[in-house]
Amino acid sequence: MTESKTDIRLFNLGQLQAQLGKYNWPKFRAKQVYHWLWKKHVRSFEEMNNLPKDIIEGLENNFEILPIRVKDEQVSDDGTIKSAFETADKKIVEGVLIPTEKRMTACISSQIGCSLACSFCATGKLKRLRNLTASEIVDQVVEINNQATTNYQKSLTNNFYFSIPKLSSDTLLYITRTFSVSIDFHICSLSLLFVFLKFLIVFLKIQS
Repeated sequence: MTESKTDIRLFNLGQLQAQLGKYNWPKFRAKQVYHWLWKKHVRSFEEMNNLPKDIIEGLENNFEILPIRVKDEQVSDDGTIKSAFETADKKIVEGVLIPTEKRMTACISSQIGCSLACSFCATGKLKRLRNLTASEIVDQVVEINNQATTNYQKSLTNNFYFSIPKLSSDTLLYITRTFSVSIDFHICSLSLLFVFLKFLIVFLKIQS
């Protein structure tokens, strides 16, 4: 029976160091892997070309990278780019780039389906299946930022969520810190009170 592999992007840096330390690899290797995952956004371990072959093989045997990919892309007359993203388990979520003269705004999904059922939103008509992982959320932003820089030569300035799951403060903190590693832009959200409170918790944790 083949053992299942672990999604390596579920780990923060400290957790990744602990995981890779089990194989007696030098501690700095975890920082290199983390850099490839979140700064370079690689989609395979083979792309990590400053790692020795035995470590790459060890990563491939024990871990996996489960990226979101752009399955479909539609460009409106006003320049808005709507994307259908496919997760590793073949589910579809939506993301939108809204370009204006002063801002580049990404609207991203935080769950597959939605429980809010807003009449104006296609996602709201779908049954909520699960929350997205932090890496799946970040992947959308990275892909939409690529669209912004490719089509408008500007990076993202704002980020909004289509739907807000009840994520733990630790998960939100992980997402926020991952954003800070992956891409620089202002993190915004829908003006729902419980969302504001959760991000306030994150902010206080960062400051402490």
